[in-house]
Amino acid sequence: MPNPKRRHSNTRTRKRRTHDLMTAAQTTACPTCASRDQFVPLRRHRVCTVCGHYKGRAVLQVKTKEKKKAV
Repeated sequence: MPNPKRRHSNTRTRKRRTHDLMTAAQTTACPTCASRDQFVPLRRHRVCTVCGHYKGRAVLQVKTKEKKKAV
């Protein structure tokens, strides 16, 4: 295995690593159900997991959980 002969300078190392920055995924609120429910972060260009809408039309049928009634 070859090893480097000399140490790389800090500037050279940092120039190489300038593109290694990680960014957080951008999230938005669903335009269909955000006004009715609390804010649910939704990744862009994905189907909403709460209401099943994408671009203003229903794509999935989401099952809703029934609340237990107190007897």
